[in-house]
Amino acid sequence: MSARIYRPAKSAMQSGKANTRRWRLEFRADSARRPDPLMGWTSIDGTQSQVRLEFDTKEQALAYAEKHGIDASVHDPHERKLKLRAYADNFAFKRVI
Repeated sequence: MSARIYRPAKSAMQSGKANTRRWRLEFRADSARRPDPLMGWTSIDGTQSQVRLEFDTKEQALAYAEKHGIDASVHDPHERKLKLRAYADNFAFKRVI
């Protein structure tokens, strides 16, 4: 049983950082998805891929995975680089056009 530990990125529809501070442990599917012959929905044999656990820190998530014998891989988030500017910079003489 394998899982990945990551911190979700913010949605493109968000301006804030809601739901991006906690770490998530998500199980990987052991088998491929297949269409249901009657309804046409995609299904999978196990329910582990539907389980998502959230933790406050990466260390807590790793400790949980180690305690329960889960092979987990950690994906560190890419941090945004902010360019802090003032509104007055739009009218500065040294502004590059």
